[in-house]
Amino acid sequence: MTVKALFWDIGGVLLTNGWDREQRAQVLASFGLDAAEFTERHKLAAPELELGRMTLAEYMDQTVFYEPRDFTPAEFRAAMEAVSQPHPESLALARELSAGIRMYALNNEGRDLNEYRIATCGLQEFLLAFFTSCYLGVLKPNPAIYRLGLSFAGVRPEEAVMIDDRAQNVQAARSVGMHAVQFRDAAGLRAELAALGVGRV
Repeated sequence: MTVKALFWDIGGVLLTNGWDREQRAQVLASFGLDAAEFTERHKLAAPELELGRMTLAEYMDQTVFYEPRDFTPAEFRAAMEAVSQPHPESLALARELSAGIRMYALNNEGRDLNEYRIATCGLQEFLLAFFTSCYLGVLKPNPAIYRLGLSFAGVRPEEAVMIDDRAQNVQAARSVGMHAVQFRDAAGLRAELAALGVGRV
């Protein structure tokens, strides 16, 4: 069956991860924060953030600003945003493919960072909609988020490809009947999509 839609993860595929372990370590070190203490608080708050039930300001209040600091929430937020960087090769490929196929985001992210990343990197220019955990209230790798994305896009599982850098998320997409490609680099992704008939000249 012809592939009619691509679903893209954002962090680790189109952009660097938004607020994953590496990004957190970098920002915490720059502010001299205790990583172990932060991590314990983060574990409790992060799911609520990514499910859209907590704002970024509330998350920072619980994980960082529960005691006086010598820096401001605005400064900490700016540092969080600054670690988001594009993957130019992936973005170029996505823009190229968007001319011939419908494309959507399907990702886990809190609302504030998600909207910052979309606007800053121009993702709305080639992705038709953003099926993000903070809007849908469910996280990958729960199969429900893939079924919701398919339903909103109006495509059958066998007509869709999920692109994700995490093996568990790839397996979850396949469990609902989608094609799925584990992203490693743009050249490899191009080849795997071509094998599925996407972007082939």
